[in-house]
Amino acid sequence: MNPWLLLGILVWLYILSVLRRVQLPAYFFIVGSIGLFFILITLSSPYWVWFFTHGVIKAIQGFGAITGMCQVMPKYGIVHILSQNATTMLTIDYECSGIIETTAFIALIAFFPNYSRREHVFYALLGMIWIYLDNVLRISIVVTIVHFFGPQSFFLAHTIIGRLVFYVLVIMLYYNVFTYSQLARGIYARFHRQPKGDLQ
Repeated sequence: MNPWLLLGILVWLYILSVLRRVQLPAYFFIVGSIGLFFILITLSSPYWVWFFTHGVIKAIQGFGAITGMCQVMPKYGIVHILSQNATTMLTIDYECSGIIETTAFIALIAFFPNYSRREHVFYALLGMIWIYLDNVLRISIVVTIVHFFGPQSFFLAHTIIGRLVFYVLVIMLYYNVFTYSQLARGIYARFHRQPKGDLQ
């Protein structure tokens, strides 16, 4: 392990212990989430990046086999999108793997208060699966648009429509995990604490 990374982890753990002792939960959440994100990103290369990238590649390969819209070279992470009299090449690399969005979500959920350990594990797994399927859907939409409308539509499909769909679905995930569930819990808690006489 990189000695600088090890030193950073030790400093990070020490700061977290101080924040816990002085009971500053907001700063504990911020420092914990940011630190864990950078640790996971650093440790993700090359093995986790390879795993996430090839997971997406295999799904797109299956999509291409079913629809005939693309051909995939798994070894190189290259997707040949087939359209009329033209072929467009899409490379599934670090950016397309979804590793950044996944590690960010895991880092946030790991230090998010008000959840039990089982809930943390459940939502972490849910987020990983959700972001993975969202990423596969995004690339499938890009392939479909370019297949039917040609190479000139690649920028619109990849940079605008694909990313818009991806981030809308990620926002939905964040809303349901970090916002909606807490609002529902808060409403339930207030209702539960209300004296029974007030309900009559």
